[in-house]
Amino acid sequence: MMRSSLWIVTATLCSALALGACSSSRLGGFGGSPTRGAMAAPRASEPVEAVPSGPVEASPLPPIDGQPLPPVAGAPMAPGIMDAPPGTDIAGLPPAAPPPVVAAPAPAAPTSRTAMVGTWTAREASGGTCRVQLSSSPALDLYRASTSGCSNQDLSKVNAWDYRDGEVYLYQTGGSVTARLRGSSSSLSGALSKSGAPLSLGR
Repeated sequence: MMRSSLWIVTATLCSALALGACSSSRLGGFGGSPTRGAMAAPRASEPVEAVPSGPVEASPLPPIDGQPLPPVAGAPMAPGIMDAPPGTDIAGLPPAAPPPVVAAPAPAAPTSRTAMVGTWTAREASGGTCRVQLSSSPALDLYRASTSGCSNQDLSKVNAWDYRDGEVYLYQTGGSVTARLRGSSSSLSGALSKSGAPLSLGR
């Protein structure tokens, strides 16, 4: 009877001790506090994978209210812009520069001896005038010429003329050159060969 009671007491104590051990392990270990178990050393942080970066793309800022959009490089132009005549102002674009002014070409020198044939009025350096007649009738290798009312002795002796390389040559008796003149079929200017005095012929 006494052994049975001792065995029951022993079994009860073992059961109580076992329950106490289980409770201690749940609360962070025997003799430990729940706070220390909860604040255990954290795990080492895992490396963060870098996010690949793509090319940076820029975009134009939105236009100011009331202002036209700027043209985009490489974009097709609006219909009608390519067909606009030079100097036309197009909305949204700076004013077009005016077309360049092309100077009128100078009158070309005559290229034909025939254009020089006819009656001319000669103006001498002294201010006097006289008549010079250039004929189309040949005279040996030259063409016939004559003068009237000329005060200059060399000019009064002119009896032939020729046209070479854009110049009119006046010749006097003996074959010497009296004057050389250059210009158009309506106006010639030059100088007398001996004196160098200016001479002009006009229609």
